[in-house]
Amino acid sequence: MSDVTVSIDIDATPETVWNVIEPIEDHIEWMADAVAIRFQTDQTRGVGTAFLCDTKIGPIRLTDEMEITQWQPAVDATGDRSATDGAMGVKHTGMVTGSGVLHVEPLDSGQRTRFTWIEDLDFPWFFGGRLGEIVGGKLVLGPIWRRNLKRLKKLVESS
Repeated sequence: MSDVTVSIDIDATPETVWNVIEPIEDHIEWMADAVAIRFQTDQTRGVGTAFLCDTKIGPIRLTDEMEITQWQPAVDATGDRSATDGAMGVKHTGMVTGSGVLHVEPLDSGQRTRFTWIEDLDFPWFFGGRLGEIVGGKLVLGPIWRRNLKRLKKLVESS
């Protein structure tokens, strides 16, 4: 299993960050490796939402099948979205399997946010299996996802 974790601090409240990541269909705006997102369910938000993500990394193209398994907007009991953590979890069920989570954590009394992306992925044998997970995860996906987080930071901070 390839374990990849990347994070970035964003000069915006967790609510602002959540408002940018909540529309799953807009992830292609900040995820350079995501080409298109197509929903398989009428539901487009929350646990149970299923979708296909056309992904391109260099010459490799695949369709990642995913389902939302965790949906926790950064909201506390009073409705103050900047007061608590938020998380969007996903299960990968296609050629590449595993799970991931996008985590929103308030910093500086909720005025800034730490955004963390964690993925635990299993690659099929034709992507190199365990060796592919090590090389592909740490050396390929990690740097791509760090660039994605820089794009997200820029998108959030400019909105």
